[in-house]
Amino acid sequence: MLAQVTANGLSLAGLYALVAVGLTLVFGVMRILNFAHGEFVMIGAYLTYWLFALWGVDPLLSFALVLALMALLGALVQVTLVTRVLAAPHLNQILLTFGIAVTLQNLALLLWTGDLRAIKVWYASTALSVAGVSLSLGRTVGILIAATLTVGLYLLLFRTEYGRALRAVAQDPDAALVMGIPIQRVYVLAMAIGAAYAGAAGVVASVSMFTYPLLGFLFGLKAFCVVILGGLGSVFGAVLASLFLGLVESFVGTLIPQGGSWAEAISFIVLLLVLLVRPRGILGLE
Repeated sequence: MLAQVTANGLSLAGLYALVAVGLTLVFGVMRILNFAHGEFVMIGAYLTYWLFALWGVDPLLSFALVLALMALLGALVQVTLVTRVLAAPHLNQILLTFGIAVTLQNLALLLWTGDLRAIKVWYASTALSVAGVSLSLGRTVGILIAATLTVGLYLLLFRTEYGRALRAVAQDPDAALVMGIPIQRVYVLAMAIGAAYAGAAGVVASVSMFTYPLLGFLFGLKAFCVVILGGLGSVFGAVLASLFLGLVESFVGTLIPQGGSWAEAISFIVLLLVLLVRPRGILGLE
């Protein structure tokens, strides 16, 4: 029982981490909260669904294409919209990204209605059983994708010139500009990476759950909870918070009577308790 609940929690944690690391990366580099980040997850899920429904492209095969398209969408949003409010008051930034979220959500509702859409692939319902722990192959693949992309982001940030530029701009954009780093391009790169990771979460979500216009809203709420708990701007903190909340939700939902209802609320309860003790989150930036 304990191992099974832990495995389910890791599955949730992987999905949360994919959404949260992109959101916290954007904040860490640009100091802007992207309220449209959850809608990027929804768009990624719909791209995966329609590629499968119209042309029969398996989600695993369309994965790289969806990531590329979402990175392009993130870059376009940054170049055409977000860059105009980077120097504006935080309220303007919030209103812009919230407006983008509402627009994308309602466009999805207008174009694709509110119907629940599911992708039926053989590995989504195929269960793996190891040492008494049963987990669908689809969720196992989701965990592997989350782990691979998280390690990939670490290598990008700490082993490449692009990563050094991202970290330099995050620490001090003025000093980075003096050193010759093109900060506007770095901003575009950060938003593209954030959107791509949200798209990856959308691919995983489209296989393991239904795709519908409000999917992004739900993931956006949970991502903000994870990011604030882990500390705004801390990628490592977001990963830790994702693991913690995924496991907590799984244990609460399984072991407590009527735990299904409590599981949805426990993340926010934990968030409030942590913020009372440490307002910056676990590993938040000063």
